[in-house]
Order: sequence, then C-alpha cells, then structure tokens
Amino acid sequence: MSPAPEDPLLTAVRNGDTKTMATLLREAYATPHARGPHVAAALRLAVDALDHRVLDALLKLADLDALDLDGVDGDGRTPLLRAVDRGAYDIATALHFAGADPRVTDCEGRDALALARHWHTTGTAAGVIQRTVRDGNGEICRELLIGERTLRDGHTAILTHLESCLETAAPFAELLDRAMAEPEVEHPVWGAAVVAAAGRKGPALPPVWDAAAALRHHPDPLARYFGADVLRCINLYDESGEDEEPPFDAALVDLFLSWAEQEEDPRVMRPLAAGLAGAMDPRAGGPLPALTRHPDAQVRACAVGGLSWQVQQANTDALAAVLACTRDPDAHVREVACRALLRAPADDPAPCDALAACLSDPEEAVRVTAAIQLALRDDNRGDPLLDALEGIVDVTSPYYWPLYEVWRHRRDR
Repeated sequence: MSPAPEDPLLTAVRNGDTKTMATLLREAYATPHARGPHVAAALRLAVDALDHRVLDALLKLADLDALDLDGVDGDGRTPLLRAVDRGAYDIATALHFAGADPRVTDCEGRDALALARHWHTTGTAAGVIQRTVRDGNGEICRELLIGERTLRDGHTAILTHLESCLETAAPFAELLDRAMAEPEVEHPVWGAAVVAAAGRKGPALPPVWDAAAALRHHPDPLARYFGADVLRCINLYDESGEDEEPPFDAALVDLFLSWAEQEEDPRVMRPLAAGLAGAMDPRAGGPLPALTRHPDAQVRACAVGGLSWQVQQANTDALAAVLACTRDPDAHVREVACRALLRAPADDPAPCDALAACLSDPEEAVRVTAAIQLALRDDNRGDPLLDALEGIVDVTSPYYWPLYEVWRHRRDR
C-alpha cells in the first residue's frame, strides 16, 4: 500500500514556494475545517528547516490560531523552544514577536529564557547537532556544523533579546562584553545587546548614555562601535511628543559631529552616520553630503538616506549628492538614493531623469524602486516595469506595500 501523498501546503513549505503557500492559505485553507492540522505542521516544518523566509510568509498569511504558536510537539517543545534550542536567533525572535509565549516550559521545566541561558552558559555544538539529527534534518545538521562559538553566540543573542523583553536586561558592562566577544558587528548578538542597552527607561537611561558616550575614546573600535550604536538607538527610541524637545537629540549631534571628524574605523562610522541622518537637529545634515562619498557602502547608504529632507527643501548640494549616488557602485546605495529623490522639486527634471536611468540597473530592487518613485512623481516611464509585476507580487514580496502606495496615489490624484 503506497503512502498517502503529502499535503500540498507542506510540500510548498519544504520547497520554499511562498507563492503556492500564499495561494493555498488564501483559498484552500480559508476555513478552520479545511485547515485541519496542516498549518500548524507547516509552521513546525519551517522552524525545523530554519527557513526564515518561509516562516515569515506563514506568520504574515496564516491565521495565528491555526499556526498554534504555543503548541507542544511529542518531544515536549514549542516551536519557540525548538528555535531557542538551535540558537536560531532570527527564527526565535520572529516567533516571539508574532506572539509565541516565552513562559511555556519544556519537559524539563525550562522556559525560553532558561533554555537560552542554559545553552549560553554550557551549550556545545554537539548537543545541538544531536538533537537536529534525531529530528531527521540532515541538511540542517550540516549547516550547523560551524563551530561552538557561533552556536553559543546565537544563544547569547536570544538570551539578550529575551532578557530585554522581560525587563531583566543585563548590566551595560556585561552587554558590552557579550557584543565584543563576537568580532563581526553584523552578528545578531550586537543588535540584541545594543537594543537591550538603549531600551532602558526612566532613571536607568542617563547612566547608559554616559557609559556609551565614554566609549568614544576607547582604543578598541568594537567598543567605540557599541557606544555609538547605543547612543544612536537611545535617540531613535525617544518617545517625546511632537511639541516636546527631544532630550538627547542636540547632545547626540554635539557628540557625533566632532566624533565623525576624528573617527578612522569605517565600522564605527556606520552608527555615527546613521545617528546624524536620523537626528532632528539641523546641524546634523552638514556632513552628510560628504559622507555620501565615504569608502564604506553602509556609511554612504546612511548618509544618502538622511538627505531626503534637504532634497525636498531644494538644497542643491544635497540633491547633487543624491543624484550621484544613483550611480554608486553599491546596489543598496543606489536603491536608497532612488527613494531619497521622491520629494525632490517637481520643476527640476534631473531627479526623474536619474530615476529613469535606473530602470536599466542590473539589480532588480533598484529597477523596481526607481519605477515606483517615478510613478509616485507622476512620471510614466517606469510603468511597463510595474505592469510586468502585476499578478506575480503577493504580500510576501518586499514590493507589495510600495506597489500598494502607487495604487493608492493613482487612485487619489
């Protein structure tokens, strides 16, 4: 007797076919009866595969009750606990933000925080791999064979995230140590530690500001990076109302203007440029045109993104810098430059001509962004490209909401 065929949704998840997933969730699984256990099984399959793109599509498209975020499998673990066990930061945080309860415990009585702390303290690569092999995912096992330090840093990032969300964040010095143990600033432990430090409330926040500012003169650029990023995020997270003076904005600009003039490490320049780009103080925009020519692409992207307001105000230096960045060697910088031209003066043909030139860019994201900005500026030169996307872009696509803005703009004009 041949085995029953696999449910189509599970096959789509296994193949990473988000378009088929979207169609099935919208049509074939529209009612609780039709969904049965398949949607919850699809979630667990995506978690076990460590497939963040598929997981994100499920969280966007599927009914949360059908996903059964806190459902316990035969091994006594929820999807969140399975992700924590593997040190899969992106998967674990996506589940947590979607509503997975970190207080649910496994068969040994450990909740997500306790499990993350356990692996942060004592975890080894072998322990994680043995569990993965037992789950039958050989391919994932090979992906995880990357050394004990990387796995434990994944658990450290999860631990730091959960501590922050549960308002038990570690002291500033410990957060700094956790971040600096990982030399790559793009690693999740850096973002988690920065957010945990910058997210302090009330009287606990000024000491963090002072400690972060004191790192400006630290000899290790990683420490300076941490300090600058914490300061940037403190200002970014400020919840002052529109009629209130932002308490940290002027202080950040005072510090970052002089710091940026002296800083030589390109990694440290990234949060400095991002902080200046996001500040409200008009002095912050002064160095941004020059920073669009910085050797580091991330610095250039931050700077060009921060010039949007000056471009809207017809600042000629800012506009010239953004126009030049539409031809930048880095695709992300070109994409950000296209966005920054949206509010450029309507009587100047140069912005639309630059966007039109980007319609032949080798990177799809740049081409689509340029076409969207042209449409929002009532220039139809990008319409053929947008028309070709009709019917093939669903809610899982990064173009979905920008294209919706085009539709709404055309409807309301």
